[in-house]
Amino acid sequence: MAIIYQAELSPSKPEILRTFLESRSWGEAGELEVLGAYRFDDPDGEVGIECHLVRVGETIYHLPLAYRAQLVDGAEDALIGLLQHSVLGERYVYDGLGDEVALECFRRALCGEQEQAPLEIYGTDGQWVETRPQSVTLSLEVDEGESLPTDDELLDGEPFTIARTVGDLDGTVRLVGAWTDGRGVLAAY
Repeated sequence: MAIIYQAELSPSKPEILRTFLESRSWGEAGELEVLGAYRFDDPDGEVGIECHLVRVGETIYHLPLAYRAQLVDGAEDALIGLLQHSVLGERYVYDGLGDEVALECFRRALCGEQEQAPLEIYGTDGQWVETRPQSVTLSLEVDEGESLPTDDELLDGEPFTIARTVGDLDGTVRLVGAWTDGRGVLAAY
């Protein structure tokens, strides 16, 4: 389960997402509309993995983020910035496509071994408040006659792709996200 605290964030998530998009060659500046998000659980409970869908102009971006308590040696290119979390303290925010733990979650999801995390909301005192409904719901689609890849196939280097923009990704096995006014392939094998 993804534990989400009712906390103050500085910068805010929309500010982080805007910085992320504007700092990458594939991104763009402009008014950002947050469409929704989903989370994966890190089996070790160390890394927060949250994936956002945002619209800028006509383009829908898929922005996986990884939140960590410590800097990751050798991952400077994936670092987006530092977040102050009023409950958890400093969190380093990384591009999820440059974070091993986030990539492992996508790998397991495409193998049918990991689902999105339920969203459990906790107060600043650590007490459970509510379970929040999903704003993006994930599902796996598999072409007729095909099967899910095995863990070994993906670990041995069989390629899978995670979308940066929604709408231009296909494969025989697809991780599909659905939100209020749309749906699209977020990862594929």
